[in-house]
Amino acid sequence: MGFLIGISGSIIVDQGGRFPGYKRAYVNNDYIESTALSGGVPFILPVLEDEEMIKAQAESIDGLILSGGQDVNPLLYGEEPTTKTGSPFLARDQSEHLLLKHVIDQGKPVLAICRGLQILNVAYGGTLYQDMSDIKESFIKHDQYNNTSDPSHSIMIKDGTRLHDLYGNQALINSFHHQAIKDVASGFEVSAWAKDGVIEAIEKQGNQFVVGVQWHPEMMAKEHNSMLNLFKLFMEHVQQTATKKVSI
Repeated sequence: MGFLIGISGSIIVDQGGRFPGYKRAYVNNDYIESTALSGGVPFILPVLEDEEMIKAQAESIDGLILSGGQDVNPLLYGEEPTTKTGSPFLARDQSEHLLLKHVIDQGKPVLAICRGLQILNVAYGGTLYQDMSDIKESFIKHDQYNNTSDPSHSIMIKDGTRLHDLYGNQALINSFHHQAIKDVASGFEVSAWAKDGVIEAIEKQGNQFVVGVQWHPEMMAKEHNSMLNLFKLFMEHVQQTATKKVSI
């Protein structure tokens, strides 16, 4: 039996068809395929409001992938939304905030992707730039329009981090974001930057595997083994953590 990997989901509302206004829980299929390719059993976690149910979600999985999606509500990091911020989804923000806390408190591995990185940072006290245009020093295009699996720009990786163990000093990534980390949450360190200084990855300090990346490795995993290897590294820690828990 494989290890159960929870993938945070979202809600999409039908705009037409037979059931206009109908709500559907979903995740993009790349997350499911990348999880399966790396040896995990994918399990979609819908947005919930009840904390006991969210805690039960956390208890039922061996590891968590926080998926991408809507902008995080700026009110959660003490700012008013500007005209550049997209439509946030507060219920999802609150659900994932609680889910994260329970999963991390239980010592389970987390891989946070794009929006997932941002909600991870905000959940632990960090802040965001609401739009890339707010970063005066930024000169790299961070929102590509070409093939999703194509690399868009390079990143520099900090020595001594999990990402450095995987990639060395540099890596090529895709890029689909208009927001970025401003202030890094307490207890986390920056592990990768773009060459314009934009933060591209953070890691929780200590032994627990909690890694957030601003790019979308799931979109590259089929064609680039280096990105599939990030999921495999996550799964290695899932296996170690789950096995250790069983042996105790």
